Amino acid sequence: MDGPLLIIVAVVAVALIVGLLLWRRGSTRQVEDTRPMATPVRSALGATIRRALGSGLDEATWDDIESALLAADVGIESTTSVMTTVRRSHPDTTERARVAIRNALRDELVDADRALDLEGSPASIVVVGVNGTGKTTTIAKLAKRFMDSGTTVTLGAADTFRAAAGEQLGSWGDRIGAQVVRGQEGGDPASVAYDTLESARAKGIDVVIIDTAGRLHAKKNLMAELQKIYRVAGGDEVSEVLLVLDATAGQNGLAQVREFAKAVPISGIVLTKLDGTAKGGIVIAIERALGVPVKFVGVGEGPDDLVVFDPDTFVDSLVE
Repeated sequence: MDGPLLIIVAVVAVALIVGLLLWRRGSTRQVEDTRPMATPVRSALGATIRRALGSGLDEATWDDIESALLAADVGIESTTSVMTTVRRSHPDTTERARVAIRNALRDELVDADRALDLEGSPASIVVVGVNGTGKTTTIAKLAKRFMDSGTTVTLGAADTFRAAAGEQLGSWGDRIGAQVVRGQEGGDPASVAYDTLESARAKGIDVVIIDTAGRLHAKKNLMAELQKIYRVAGGDEVSEVLLVLDATAGQNGLAQVREFAKAVPISGIVLTKLDGTAKGGIVIAIERALGVPVKFVGVGEGPDDLVVFDPDTFVDSLVE
């Protein structure tokens, strides 16, 4: 093989290799979950609906169903909307009534893209929420989902206020094999966010996930700290701001979303502890009242127990 031809072959080979690497890197930007959403809601709502419908379709039936929806934390506005829709459809059998309730509940959920936006180099995800919601564990679960798909991840332990918060995230990082950038306890959380992004950029990491303090959402000075973290992490260029909510918090979760949304633009919600609550209707109340989509649900304590929220499966599990 002569010299010019050899050079051409070498150039083509290099171009193919670079193109393959770029394709692989780009393909990891969107993480698709092909696992079906598990039935996460152990709700009394379905049983109550069946009992109510078992007595026929009279005024007492509708009163019982309305009470059941409120007890399941569906919320006053959504409950009123659902009951109005169902009654206007004039179902003439209990099965048609059950289907009408199911469809009306499904219509209360927002028609939104529930996939994560992973634009950016690296893509940056800021995770917020109050203490006790399972925020740090959720971060670890989310990181593992990325890593299982071949996406590289760096975690930022920007919760410098809570004792041992950095150690907790570091322990999870060791468990799942993810790098964790930490700062001093009591230090500036925004500086940890900055260091995390700089480290990720230097290493060509795909996604950064930044933990934040489980701040009380009514404390203005702490919310100001959250705003600073958000600005340092890129401001409007932050890929996602995920709010972790405890499903058992019920209607209090609405207040949390509203207050956090005043500080940073919430792009999605992760609802935890949905496997052990009869209050799953809070999903419907949140989406109707605030228009913020639930993107993931936690259905257990294991590192793989985080699944993409599927509206149809959720409503079916809520009423069946």
